[in-house]
Amino acid sequence: MPHHHGPRKKTRYKWKKEIRRRGIPPVMAAIQKFEVGQKVHIVCEPSTHQGMPHRRFHGKTGTIIGQRGRAWLLQIRDGETIKTVIARPQHLKAQR
Repeated sequence: MPHHHGPRKKTRYKWKKEIRRRGIPPVMAAIQKFEVGQKVHIVCEPSTHQGMPHRRFHGKTGTIIGQRGRAWLLQIRDGETIKTVIARPQHLKAQR
């Protein structure tokens, strides 16, 4: 059986929700506001496909550097490289 090469491959357990979190996420998750320079965690919301960052960034922490439409621009350190990630607010959690 050939392997698929889609954007959600190898995410069966990574993006699995807990039993009580299943279903549609709350509306407040979609209308979060962040400040430039604020630290946020990338926690992908599997029920919302739009604006989902790549699976390699799940669980990482980045800094908000701007906004692009409904999505936020994040700066993330990936090894020695600094990368820019675009993600919608459903997939972001403010650091406390």
